[in-house]
Amino acid sequence: MSLDRRGLFLLVVLTLAWGINWPIMKVGVAHFPALGFRLLCMAGGLVALGVALRLRGDSLAVPRREWGTVVRLALPNMVVWHLFAICAVKLLSSGRAAILGYTMPIWAVVWGLVFFRERIGAWAWLGIGCALAGTVLLLSGEFAALTGSPAGTLLMLLAAAGWGFGTQLMKRTQTDVPIGAMTFWMLAVTLPFLALGTLLLEDGWRMPTAIEWAAIAYNAVVVFAFCHLVWFGLARSLPPVVSSLSIMFIPVVGVFSGMWLLGEQPHWQDYAAIVLMFLALSSVMLAPLLWRRLRGVPG
Repeated sequence: MSLDRRGLFLLVVLTLAWGINWPIMKVGVAHFPALGFRLLCMAGGLVALGVALRLRGDSLAVPRREWGTVVRLALPNMVVWHLFAICAVKLLSSGRAAILGYTMPIWAVVWGLVFFRERIGAWAWLGIGCALAGTVLLLSGEFAALTGSPAGTLLMLLAAAGWGFGTQLMKRTQTDVPIGAMTFWMLAVTLPFLALGTLLLEDGWRMPTAIEWAAIAYNAVVVFAFCHLVWFGLARSLPPVVSSLSIMFIPVVGVFSGMWLLGEQPHWQDYAAIVLMFLALSSVMLAPLLWRRLRGVPG
C-alpha cells in the first residue's frame, strides 16, 4: 500500500486537474445541454488520446479475445459513471453531484468486502473512516437540498457505486491490452451511449460559445485524454483502497477552485473535511510505511 515517486507525482497532478474541472464543468453546462457537452468532451478526448498514443508509438490494436474484457470494464467505469453522473448534474448542483460522486471509494470498499472477500488492514479502516467523516461533513450543509431531489441523489450514488465496482474490476482483471489502448477503446465504447442519451433526452443544440469551447477543450485534453489514462493505470497497479481513497481529495480541490474561479465561499465544514482527507490519505499511504520502518521491516 505504497506509491513510488512517479506514482505520487501523477496522483497529485490527477487530483488537481480533476478537482479544478468541477467549476470548469459548471461553466461549460451553465447554458449548454449537459449530455451534449459531455459527448463533445469525450469525442475530443478520444481524438487527443489517439493522436498522443500514436505519436508515442503505441498500438491501438486489441486481440479479438480481449474485446469482452474491454466492454466489461467500460460498462461500470465509463458508461454507468458518465451517463448517470451527467443526468444527476441536471437535477442537482454540480457541487452536490461532485460530493456524492466521490463517495466512490466507500463503494469500492463495500464491493471488495462483498464480492471479493477483500481483507482490509487497520490503517486502511482508519483512512476509510476519515474519508467517510469528511464526506458527511461536506454533505452536512446539503441534506435539505438533497432530500428535495431524490432522483438526482439516487442517480449520483448509482454512478459512484458503478465506478467503485469498476475500480475493483480494473485491479483484478488480467489482460494483455496496454493501458493506453484500453482507455481509448473504453472511451469509444461509451460514445454511442452518450450520443443516444443526447438524442433522447436533450434538445436546443447550438454551437458552443468561446468559453464553452475552452471548457470542452480542457475536458477533452486534460480530463479524458490525460486523467483517464493516469487513473486507469493507477487503478490497475495499486490496491483498490489506496487508489480509491487517493481521489477523495478531488472534491475538496473542487470546492476551493470553485472559490477561486467562481467566487464561491466555503464553510467551516469544507476546512474540516480537508483535514480529514489529509488524514485519510496519510493513513493509507504514509502510516504503513512509517510503521514498517519503526519495526525495522524493509520497504
